[in-house]
Amino acid sequence: MSSAWVIAISALVPLGIALGNVWGWPRGRPVNALGRRFSVLVPARDEERTIGDCLAALDATSLRPTEVLVLDDGSTDRTAAILASATLPELRILRNATLPHGWIGKVHACHRLAAEATGDVLLFVDADTRLTPEGIARIASLFQDYGADIVTAVPRQEVRTLAERLLLPVLHLTYAAWLPMPLVWRTRDPRLLAANGQVLAITRQALDRIGGFAAVRHELVDDMAICRRAKAAGLRVVFADGHDIATTRMYRSAREVWDGFSKNLYEGIGGRPHALVGVIALYTVPFLLPYAMLVGAVLGTSALWGPAVLGVGANLALRALLALRHRQPVEGIIVHPLSVVALLVVAINSWHWNQKGAIRWRGRTYAARSARGSG
Repeated sequence: MSSAWVIAISALVPLGIALGNVWGWPRGRPVNALGRRFSVLVPARDEERTIGDCLAALDATSLRPTEVLVLDDGSTDRTAAILASATLPELRILRNATLPHGWIGKVHACHRLAAEATGDVLLFVDADTRLTPEGIARIASLFQDYGADIVTAVPRQEVRTLAERLLLPVLHLTYAAWLPMPLVWRTRDPRLLAANGQVLAITRQALDRIGGFAAVRHELVDDMAICRRAKAAGLRVVFADGHDIATTRMYRSAREVWDGFSKNLYEGIGGRPHALVGVIALYTVPFLLPYAMLVGAVLGTSALWGPAVLGVGANLALRALLALRHRQPVEGIIVHPLSVVALLVVAINSWHWNQKGAIRWRGRTYAARSARGSG
């Protein structure tokens, strides 16, 4: 078999995995009772654009939590004023003035929130994330139906600017195309894992068992770190399709997309150079080389027509499937190779930031992973 056909067949693998995930990715169901005390915990730093909508969504949930705690993490905008005027009955507001040495900002905020919460289940929701009216009920069902210790979900992503439309859909591509979702909750292997901190619920018992947020205080991608520790401890993690659980607009400009992805990508794969090389290969071979073969075929290499059409067709089908299931921009089907190139450029920048020890986010700069330590 020629290398061209090997490349074409490699493009069928993520398509096949994604087809399986359309049916196998847990979504939850709207139950009639929570069964346990839920605390909703929201870390917020300079969130004047989003915190009001986040609280309004919580006020509209069909099953109400026991409490809603928001930690204002040293905001310098109108976040504090918006919180002060909120009328959500279950709301308690905490404030954080300083960040202790050795801690990542969001991780410390979650640590403070967990210490103050009284619920049996701690549901962490980012301030830019809006739960659907049945969101908490669906999360509760995932605990009940799967015997979960942790439930984490990727919300429906709202995208508007060009940069958002180009890169944000690649999140679902990454989740859906490379990991059969049932393996997350059926196995204890920490390598078979995906997580999303925009919606992450953990039982109090499980959090205590893995050492709480103090055990991952140095981690920028704390959601993956928490879930890795949980699986290593024999706990069950359920990663859900959160399309009907929550909605978020993660970033609002090209700069925010660049900074946010640069902060997370290299850390998310464990901060290991060989893992970055693997990711580059994984995205280049099935997602870019078929288009290169198509160019070669158009330029006169007739032997490339068959594998090029198969490979490009598989990519188009994959992106069409994800666009239909997750309401992604339809132009993503056509500009797929540009999205992949953009992702790889950001991944290399993410590595560069880490090597320089200049990882910037929310007005704070963090050292390289190796300098932050492991505990």
